[in-house]
Amino acid sequence: MIVSSLHVYPIKGCGGYSVAASPVDLTGLRGDRMLMLVDDDGVFLSQRKVPAMAALRPYLTDAALFHGGQSFPIIVDGPRVPVVVHKWQGTGIDQGDDAAAAFSDSLGMSVRLVRTPPDLRRESGGQAAGLVGYADAHALLMISLSSLDGLNERILERGAEPVPMNRFRPNIVVSGWPEPHTEDRVRRAVIGDVELGYAKDCVRCAVPMVDQETGLKDGPEPTRTLATYRRDPDGGVIFGMKAAVVGTGTMAVGDKIDVLEWAV
Repeated sequence: MIVSSLHVYPIKGCGGYSVAASPVDLTGLRGDRMLMLVDDDGVFLSQRKVPAMAALRPYLTDAALFHGGQSFPIIVDGPRVPVVVHKWQGTGIDQGDDAAAAFSDSLGMSVRLVRTPPDLRRESGGQAAGLVGYADAHALLMISLSSLDGLNERILERGAEPVPMNRFRPNIVVSGWPEPHTEDRVRRAVIGDVELGYAKDCVRCAVPMVDQETGLKDGPEPTRTLATYRRDPDGGVIFGMKAAVVGTGTMAVGDKIDVLEWAV
């Protein structure tokens, strides 16, 4: 079992990019969802209501964010502004009028870009507790290629088109597990020198029905097929495993996944 690919999403809800290796902080891959677009009330934006966000491809370096042929210096600290992510109410560092104007123009609506404050300590829940930036609730999302293959076989049997992995926006894609959804049974694992703990199965929202290349809704797959065999008892469908970072370090494509503990 090895890491097939790693993916960073610098702005929550926007498109991501692959990396060959990444430092892993307690909040996840370095830079992952530490930036966020909010509306005029400070409420986070996502593809649930603004699917066009998927087609935006911002790129992050240590000092700047690049989008639409422009670069915007990262404002690491400054006055806090109130922000909301689901039920969590916190703060962000506004990234200035130029960045706000660029993303407002791209989406055709008034938005502001904010960054996590350097002293943010937002705790995540689940079986293994951890920390998280502006992601919905957990630091990392792991999915195996065999899980996607199993899903697409079922989609094809229904006469529909298979879906790519990017519909599920994983951070860690795993190859080598022959059985679909093996990731669901991992309770503790080491990748590179990073230790992960199982937080919970990932209950999916409507985002997997958004085409991540065009930013257009393209349902009902894969949710329709997942509903036939991957229903969560409390509602919704399950695909992927959410993990907390127990020990920081670095992970890279090709790293072996050493599972220290499996679900009984």
